[in-house]
Order: sequence, then structure tokens, then C-alpha cells
Amino acid sequence: MGMLSLPGFLSCGKKKDFSLTNEKDAHSSDSDENSERGNWSNKGDYLLSMVGYAVGLGNVWRFPYLTYQNGGGAFLIPYTLMLALAGLPLFFMECSLGQFASLGPVSVWRILPLFQGVGITMVIISTFVTIYYNVIIAYALYYLFASFQKVLPWSDCFSWADEFCSKTRIVSDCNATFHGEIIRVNYSLIMSNNLTCINGTMNYKPVQFPSEQYWNKVALQRSSGLDDTGRIVWYLALCLLLSWMIVGAALFKGIKSSGKVVYFTALFPYVILLILLVRGATLEGALDGIEYYIGKQSNITKLMEAEVWKDAATQIFYSLSVAWGGLVALSSYNKFHNNCYSDAILVCVTNCATSIFAGFAIFSILGHMAFVSERPVSEVVDSGFDLAFVAYPEALSKLPVSPLWSFLFFFMLLLLGLDSQFATIETLTTTIQDVCPKVMKKLRMPVTLGLCTLLFFLGLVCVTQAGIYWVNLIDHFCAGWGILIAAVLEIIGIIYIYGGNRFIEDIEMMIGKKSRLFWLWWRMCWFFITPVLLMAILVWSLITFSSPTYGSVLYPTWGTAVGWCMIIFCVIWIPIVAIVKILKAEGNLVQRIVSCCRPAANWGPYLECHRGERYSHIVDPKKDKEHEIPTVSAIVY
Repeated sequence: MGMLSLPGFLSCGKKKDFSLTNEKDAHSSDSDENSERGNWSNKGDYLLSMVGYAVGLGNVWRFPYLTYQNGGGAFLIPYTLMLALAGLPLFFMECSLGQFASLGPVSVWRILPLFQGVGITMVIISTFVTIYYNVIIAYALYYLFASFQKVLPWSDCFSWADEFCSKTRIVSDCNATFHGEIIRVNYSLIMSNNLTCINGTMNYKPVQFPSEQYWNKVALQRSSGLDDTGRIVWYLALCLLLSWMIVGAALFKGIKSSGKVVYFTALFPYVILLILLVRGATLEGALDGIEYYIGKQSNITKLMEAEVWKDAATQIFYSLSVAWGGLVALSSYNKFHNNCYSDAILVCVTNCATSIFAGFAIFSILGHMAFVSERPVSEVVDSGFDLAFVAYPEALSKLPVSPLWSFLFFFMLLLLGLDSQFATIETLTTTIQDVCPKVMKKLRMPVTLGLCTLLFFLGLVCVTQAGIYWVNLIDHFCAGWGILIAAVLEIIGIIYIYGGNRFIEDIEMMIGKKSRLFWLWWRMCWFFITPVLLMAILVWSLITFSSPTYGSVLYPTWGTAVGWCMIIFCVIWIPIVAIVKILKAEGNLVQRIVSCCRPAANWGPYLECHRGERYSHIVDPKKDKEHEIPTVSAIVY
């Protein structure tokens, strides 16, 4: 047998399969640059996956409310500044980090072994969040199915309602002029004596709109509190199972399958938003809603309040999904010379533009609801669950052909949630792949389905009658400080310990040499502005901490303790891993710490052909023999 030429065999990422079974990983294909981990089939798959990950439910149910609450259009000033100063620098950093090393959020910390616990923290937080996030998708599925009725079940006070349910406000008493005197009179007497209430003096009975009672009594079957678990709500459990089946089906081939699904799940929500905006803009009262959103005259004085800037920074931080591990995981499947700089800017701008666009669609219809119910817009505006499952459904129920609009809205929520869920599960499977590459190569589908099954069972507590309290508890603790702590340590570790200038040189190996002026802004942000802002947000969050509540329901002490245990479990791996790394190092304490603050011997580009002179000395990152490039003698024989 003739000898194959070694240079041809070592072409980047292409290697012949000498195994007798000719077994292929569905995650990779012959056209991939990295035949072992796989790459995105094309740039569109990656960009839409990133947009789908970043654009989520918060863009629809939180940003519009914050804009209205914090000065209308004036809020866009701190929002844009925080995007430039905190969001984009972290986003670009994580995309570059994942693409450079072609590793997930845990293994990528070969860059700084002492901080590998930061990667573990990101993955654990993502696991907690993905459990309750799919429960929200299950809520959307339930309302989606409930929309297939001629009359929406929350459009009126039906058999499930109690005496407090009413479609309109009910006056209890008011001031009226009686025999020349102004007296306080019960409204029933006003009506029977044909009197007229003096404007602005009416008190209203505490009533609940049909959509609110339907949400609590029918959809959730909500119990009195966290300590009243009740039973599993069977139809929510089935919706949760269906949502996990959708996620598992979309990810059974990893990025090769999810990359195609996102062409629909990432793009179609924009079509629905446009339809809702056009419909909303034609309704009476829509202009009132829009004016409440951006303001007739934006309240510039709001910019003097620290709370406004904190809200802007927090919204940008969570909206872009930085420090969750997903950006590193998704970017790790890019080709080495992909322009991650332009990708980061494109995705960030798209995310923020979506938030602003969604606000117009939401507030135009809420304005119509206020007009129909004869209430000020401020009384129908909400955020979070109340906007998505109470206020907006109530508004939609008042439109002609309401089941159609309800279906479109909840279908949009479903797609927005699934996109983010795809990326979060891919973060977990990428971590497993980096730790056990041989297992994932042979058993990717069973591992993915097994992971989805496990997370489904863990999420069952969130579809009990006390489920909404668990969802709120996890969101309150895990999606808060843990992410902030991970982000602060991430930027400190990479910029101050690994070295910001060294990291810039790594990026230039991928996107080409850039001028000092090009890097001036990024250096200012990475070295000073972004870490300071993150620390300020973290300190502010700790100072303003309040015990979790759901509406007027207080959590028991043990519930708050469980929340603290969850966040401690997430972040405790940072010191544990650091201590283990130091104990395993050689030399005295100082030498061990210094050793752990240096990149690992196998840190660098995944493929040898990309390492150049800077990383020509490194140990092959692929430790297993199966992942080593065969020797000439192996090729011959």
C-alpha cells in the first residue's frame, strides 16, 4: 500500500475515517471545518440561533413596561448607552471566546483554570432556568389550545368565576348633591334616586376581570401559597411534556437539526408582531396606548433617577443572555475565521430593535382595551405573567374574531420561548460533549432525549397547584445574582488575569489585524466601564433585595431559604473548583495560585492548522486517542 502524503492528510479539520464501522456523528458532516465537533451548516443557521436565543419572552412582556414606567421615549437613552457600555462588550467577548477555542462554557476555561467554576456556575444556572422556562412555554401551549374555541373561555365570567368577577368596574359609592348638600352615598341609592355622582369622587368595588380569574382559577388552579402544593395540574403536565418533546425533536441532531428549525421559530414571531401591530393600530384608543408607551412628551427628568439607569442596565444584561453560557456554546460551532465582531453587533441591534418594535404592537392593543373598558391605560398595563396571560388576553378577547388573534399571540410566545430553550439545551449538551466526546459521538440522540426527560420530571413541581410560586422563586434567585457574579468574574478573569491585550491578539487571529483606534472603545469598556457597571448593578441588587412575593402572596421563610440554597448551590462551585485546582498544582501556595492563573497547556485554537506560531507549542486539546491526528505509520498500516 502506498504512503499517503502527510501534508494533504493534515488539511484543516478534514481527516479520513479509518474505522471499520465508518461511524459518523450526526452533529458533523463532510463539509465541516471541524469534523470532530461539527460546525454550523451555514452562517444563517448560527445568526438565527443567536437571535432566537437573545430575543425571548422578556422582549415582549418586560421591555415595553419598563419603557412606559421610566419616562417613555427618554428611557431609550439609558437603554442604548447600556447596550453600548455593558451588553455589547460582554456579548462580543463571549462570542469570541467560544469561537476561538471551539469549546463549551466549562471547557473553555482552559484559558484560566482557577476560574473554571465560573463555567460550571453558568451551566447550573442555565439548568435551573431551563426547567421553569419550559413551564412558561407550557402555559403558552395551554392558552394556544384554549384559543381553538368560538368564544374565548376568559372573555366572560363563566361557571368557574366567583362573585368578584366582572368585565367592568363596579362603583360602590360616590359624592352627590342632595338637597343642596354634598353627601357620600351608596351607588345603589344614587341609581334609585336618579342622582349623579360628582366627577372624581367614585370608589370602586374590588373586582377581578375574567382573564385574571381564568388564569388563577382555571389555567393554574393556583393554591394559597408555596406551602400548599396541591396536586399536579394534569393538562399543564401534558403541555409541559409536549414542549419537551418539541425541544427534543428539534435537537436530536444537535445544531444540524436546530439550525434548520430556527428559520421558522426565529423569523415567524416577527410576522406575527407585524400583524398584531397593524391590527392594533387600526383600533380605537390605540394612539392612547402608544402615547403611554413612548409618551406625548418624554419625561427627560426621569433620567435623573438612579432606578431608571439600573432598569436599563438590567434589561440589556438579561435580554442579551450574556453569562448564561449559551453564547459561548453556540459560537463554539463557528468556523475559526468567522467574523464574530459583525455577528455580535448584528444580533445585539436586532434584539434591541425587536424590543422597541414589540412595544408598539403590545401597547396599541392595550390602548384599545383601556378605551373599551373606560379605564386609563395605566390600569391595564402590566409586565411579566400578568401582561402575557391576563392583560393582553383580556384585550384580545374584546376584538372581532378574537380566537384568531389569541392564537397568533400565544403561537408567537411559544416560538419565542422555544428559540431560547433550544440554545439553553444545546449549552448543556455542548458541555457534555466537551467532557465525554466519545459518548456524544455515538449516543447524541439518546443523551439529548434522556436530558429532556430528566428535566421534564424535575419540572413537574412547577405544574402543581403551587407551581407558579416555584417558577417565580427560581426566577427571583437563580436568574439574578448568580448571573451577575458569573459575569463580573468572567470579565475580571479574562481581561485582568489572562490579559486583555492577549485576548485581543486571539481575536485578531480570527478576524484579522485591526488598528489601535478600532480597539480603543473595546479596551475602554473591557478594562474599566463594563466591570464597574456590572459591579454597580450587583451591589445595587444586593442593597435593594426584598423577599420574593407573587402578587400579594408572601413566601414562607422556608421558601426564601430554599431560594438562597439554590443560588448558593449555583455559585459555590467557583471557590470549590478554585481550591481543587490549587491543591492539585505543584509548588508552594503562591506558586500554585500563579500556576492556576496561567492558561492550561492545551489552551488555544481547537484545530492545529489555526494555531500559528503563537500556539504552536501547545498540547493537543483533543486528549483522547480517538481525537489525535494519526501518525504516518498508522496511515501506512
